[in-house]
Amino acid sequence: MVISNKVQLRLNIFFATVAVLFIVVFTMYEVGYLDELLTILAKDNYIFYWMLLVGFLAEIIAGSMGMGYGVICTTTLLFLNIPPHIVSASIHSAESFTTAAGSISHIKLKNVSKSLVKKLAVPAVIGAILGALALTYLGEYYSKITKAAIAFYTLYLGIQILSNAFKPKQNKALKRKTNLVRLGIIGGFIDSFAGGGWGPLVTGTLIKNAFTPRFAVGSSTVAKFILTISAAITFFFTLGIQHWNIILGLLIGGIITAPFSAMLTAKLPVKKMFLIIGILVILMSLITIYKSVFK
Repeated sequence: MVISNKVQLRLNIFFATVAVLFIVVFTMYEVGYLDELLTILAKDNYIFYWMLLVGFLAEIIAGSMGMGYGVICTTTLLFLNIPPHIVSASIHSAESFTTAAGSISHIKLKNVSKSLVKKLAVPAVIGAILGALALTYLGEYYSKITKAAIAFYTLYLGIQILSNAFKPKQNKALKRKTNLVRLGIIGGFIDSFAGGGWGPLVTGTLIKNAFTPRFAVGSSTVAKFILTISAAITFFFTLGIQHWNIILGLLIGGIITAPFSAMLTAKLPVKKMFLIIGILVILMSLITIYKSVFK
């Protein structure tokens, strides 16, 4: 069986991660700190293990549908009553690593248009920084309102994901004119403020407007990596490192799944996944809206 460069890269990252985790756990066992580690991981009602599961499932979905990691993580974390600013900061910190791996693989496979990345990335960084600053100061002091607003947005994304299950294959049309500066700023702001949404909004718009899919996905992924780093750095300077157990769980869960999600892409029934994930996101968003408005 021939293994693609993308799968090989993800496998290398997977084995390196497993090796590092084994060394860390074995070292802590040898020096007698394993019990302390397990106690730390059990903090906040075992949220590390829940995030491990969320990162695992979100990466399978993202690897199969090309989008949805941020949406799934955001919806789940809001559902678990994590404050909105912690939600986005944690997701972008974890995504800094996962989007780096995806960007490298797309560059190696020559799926990236440098001009498209430049046109998207610069406004995306501006939008991401503005979104992170807005969430830091609004999300903390107006947590209930912010949570409801983000939940309404994830509800909209859930409906969009659900609708993809019923869409016929799109006919190739003439490339529509796309304002990439506006798309980048809005996409960067929403992704940073809401914890996700770049893929459905930006990648979806590019493909809808008849950009070549491989360049739309590859270039959008690289631009997403740049905005993710920008958002993570902004959150670091405004919030510091908070809830590292959430970040670590999402990161390890995503990295462990990454090589296998690439292999599963051709085998999973994508339309059925759109249906299931869309319904799940809609239900969790509605529950979050209810808790934010009526409790």
